[in-house]
Amino acid sequence: MSGDHIYDVLAQEHGGDGRWAFGTGFTDALAGVDTTLPEGVDGQDLALYCQMLGDDALVQAQRLIGWVTDAPELEEEVALANIALDLLGQARSLLARAGQADGSGRDEDAFAYRRGPAEFRNVHLAEAPRGDFARAVLTLLVLSSARLAVFTRLAHSRDPVLSAVAAKAVNELAYHREYAVAWTLRLGDGTPYSHERAAAAVADVWPLTGELFAACPVEERLAAQGVGVDPAAARQEVHEVLTQVLTAATLDAPGPFPDPVVAGREGRHTAELAPLLEEMQSVARAHPEATW
Repeated sequence: MSGDHIYDVLAQEHGGDGRWAFGTGFTDALAGVDTTLPEGVDGQDLALYCQMLGDDALVQAQRLIGWVTDAPELEEEVALANIALDLLGQARSLLARAGQADGSGRDEDAFAYRRGPAEFRNVHLAEAPRGDFARAVLTLLVLSSARLAVFTRLAHSRDPVLSAVAAKAVNELAYHREYAVAWTLRLGDGTPYSHERAAAAVADVWPLTGELFAACPVEERLAAQGVGVDPAAARQEVHEVLTQVLTAATLDAPGPFPDPVVAGREGRHTAELAPLLEEMQSVARAHPEATW
């Protein structure tokens, strides 16, 4: 790599295309995918479900982008930006499917930039304060573990779009979890100070985990139809993974997840979401006629 710019090297490793990240380099998020609604499935239900999964990814991506220029090393800035772009790619496809399924014709930009906080359906952990690097790592560990468990099941969905998005995403999510595991081990089993910060991050993040496994009525209906996934089905699997990782990192596993409570899925958010969206949407709202 001597004499090369790191981003040029990354582009070369992805066929020479500077737009190599999962979330970039395409204009039609649903190109090449069968968008026929599965028989017996309500388009409004499917659209809302896609918003839930898409908003989780979109809001988490925006949080992760905040680490660019702030991460401990350049390599970590690139890694976190890459993870954010993976999530952005998932969000694009899911939100485009939402606009197609509900018949509104809205594209992914309309969902991302033309909704207020009460219209977003992401879980609270995705919008939680950034905190320090240890908290960012633990948040990524929990969210990627839960999302990977759900998307592994979602790859068998009767909906061709959800199935295709999930089948593509599981590879990215496996890497996201692997990255978070490596840093959790490094921080937890590192210096006394890094262990202290990692333990504090676990204490901050754990109270927000119950919502990840709370099924709202739409999720329950679509799960019964073989289209969606009841997140409660992944609860035990994710808990075992997190307990194993935390134990290996010499961190105390907090015990069971908190009781599941539906909040963000119903549009009830913390005060953290509004300023996050204001920053994310500022350019698009200032130039509403622009094309990107």
